[in-house]
Amino acid sequence: MTPVNPTIGIDIGGTKIAGGLIAPDGEILRRARRESPAQDVDRLADSVADLITELSDGVEVERAGVACAGYIDKAGTTVLFSPNLAWRDEPLKERLERRVSVTVTIENDANAAAYGEFKHGAGIGVDDMVMLTIGTGIGGAIIIGGRLFRGSYGIAAEVGHMRVVPDGIRCGCGNRGCLESYGSGTALVRAARALVAGASPYGATLRERCGGNADRLEGKHVTQAAEDGDPAAVELLADLGRWIGEGAASMAAIVDPARFVVGGGVADAGDLLLEPIREGYARQLTGRGHRPVATFEAARLGNDAGMVGAAALVRTEQR
Repeated sequence: MTPVNPTIGIDIGGTKIAGGLIAPDGEILRRARRESPAQDVDRLADSVADLITELSDGVEVERAGVACAGYIDKAGTTVLFSPNLAWRDEPLKERLERRVSVTVTIENDANAAAYGEFKHGAGIGVDDMVMLTIGTGIGGAIIIGGRLFRGSYGIAAEVGHMRVVPDGIRCGCGNRGCLESYGSGTALVRAARALVAGASPYGATLRERCGGNADRLEGKHVTQAAEDGDPAAVELLADLGRWIGEGAASMAAIVDPARFVVGGGVADAGDLLLEPIREGYARQLTGRGHRPVATFEAARLGNDAGMVGAAALVRTEQR
């Protein structure tokens, strides 16, 4: 039975832990946060438990969903591996339930964010959706028939690590030619810094924004310059968008979603990124001209997506 009481959503990041008491309609009734002692497993569990206790004070709460970056087992009990937190085969569900009086379920942060958008944001109205989170890397999540797709071992939808260029740029994962090496915020900054360092007049505006020091150039500088109409910055975002769109077309050949939801810091560029994504997708879509084309929408929930989605997942008992 779907619970009618509020549920708790927690989103654990490398620097902060955000939590909310979430109503059935996705409204955030209470908020709380803690600093993230990322490399101390005991203090990390204590901080999450304190948040759950604070958010549930005086309210009947039975369940909490906890979103965190990393590989989560399919049962939602164990963090198999986290790149930025001190978890290796960490029984986080058990550790938390020893500290609090609610049932806890663990979820990957990209999955949780996607489910939040699906239930309460840009994914409303479709049954099949892919979320692409464009930040330092590329995160992803897949919803099929209204249910989150986790794969056999709980670690599906690592879309940033699809190989798109054989023997291409070395990715942080160790392989070469991954999509996130070409379509992420890191790729955007790499291309922009190369333009600035090359002393081309075309990069003059970007050069001004970083004081002539290419190493100081950040993704936000590119987005701001593009919003101000700088042709070089607009082109850099367009190049990035085409890579993402082509990657999405490859995903569509397998998943056939009705909608792609695009989130993450780079997605703040709005249509400066979304339009090239749509164009790259349409150009590479298998059977183009003879099939429906998925829509692309910007994520709506922002930094709240993870905790809203974690709470929604435990509400619908998708485990």
